[in-house]
Amino acid sequence: MEVVLQNLTKKFPSRDRKKKEDVIAVNDFTFEIPDGKLIGLLGPSGCGKSTTLNLISGLLKPTSGKIFFGEDDVTDLPPENRGIGLVFQNYALYPHLTVKQNILFPLQNLKGKDKLSKDEMLKKAYEAAKLVQIEELMDRKPGELSGGQQQRVAIARALVKMPRVLLLDEPLSNLDARLRLQTREEIRRIQRETKITTIFVTHDQEEAMSISDMIVVMKDGVVQQIGKPQEVYDSPTNLFVAKFLGTPPINVFNGQVKENKLYIGEDAVLTIKGVANQEVYVGIRPEGFILKEDGAFQCELSSVEVMGRDISVVSTNKASLNVTVRAIIGTENKVNMENTSVKFSLVPRKVFLFNRETEERIDFEVE
Repeated sequence: MEVVLQNLTKKFPSRDRKKKEDVIAVNDFTFEIPDGKLIGLLGPSGCGKSTTLNLISGLLKPTSGKIFFGEDDVTDLPPENRGIGLVFQNYALYPHLTVKQNILFPLQNLKGKDKLSKDEMLKKAYEAAKLVQIEELMDRKPGELSGGQQQRVAIARALVKMPRVLLLDEPLSNLDARLRLQTREEIRRIQRETKITTIFVTHDQEEAMSISDMIVVMKDGVVQQIGKPQEVYDSPTNLFVAKFLGTPPINVFNGQVKENKLYIGEDAVLTIKGVANQEVYVGIRPEGFILKEDGAFQCELSSVEVMGRDISVVSTNKASLNVTVRAIIGTENKVNMENTSVKFSLVPRKVFLFNRETEERIDFEVE
């Protein structure tokens, strides 16, 4: 099911008596979500991602704009008539009901031509349970399940009606790290098997990038960038997106372009063209450093962290906006800890320039 958002805006009355302007939670959001894709809505707390999900579900009514499911305008349709499945952060299971009864519950409320027989309902419930691999838990109650199992029950309950659109609001937040990894892989598997259009809300960029076909990065109710995860990571549209995506985060420096040279502090780190002389922000991904004795970029060495597959070189630089500069290099490199400084050359495609005022990315070419 294709989902189309047209100029979607949601305003809330201000609670501040001195400021009477409305709070804009979602601001003029336009996007076409392709049929059968998993889309990640990504951003910090308060960016408007959960509000967007609640607008799509019908739990909130937009101040302006339209929502379409396929050809159907569902903007004013109540949630129960939209054909959605909704999974919350807190699972919202009925504690006095068994797993089977929890999954059956949405089917038991169907009326008219959609009403099913008991056998049909049981068949669908077991199909949904099998899909999330909890069929052996059907007679247990939620209190007898682990957090990951409860989350699977919540997903099965949302899927049992085979919704047109599946909406997941921070579904993994309450799980430990290992279980989060396992459950997000399961969500991706289930989505691919069912081919249900799925919208996944999270503040965890690694989570969104790992399972989404496309991500939507939001800030203060405004969409910053939409694209495939790797494309957004490799070509951030502005400094906010560059800083939000990536673990460890991008290193940011005060820099200057002067006579086709990019300077960080006193160091001319790259020869570039296509950029006028100006002060800039320079973003360098941790994997954008190459350890080199005669490298153009020098930092003060702090420590070296061995991470098994990689080595993290932690250093400082007066031009850095981060407390430390973190470079990720291969284990074949040897860092002499007796040295007080470390030198790097840079991988040009891992270096980004941003306008000092607008923070928009500046394109450049390397000579």
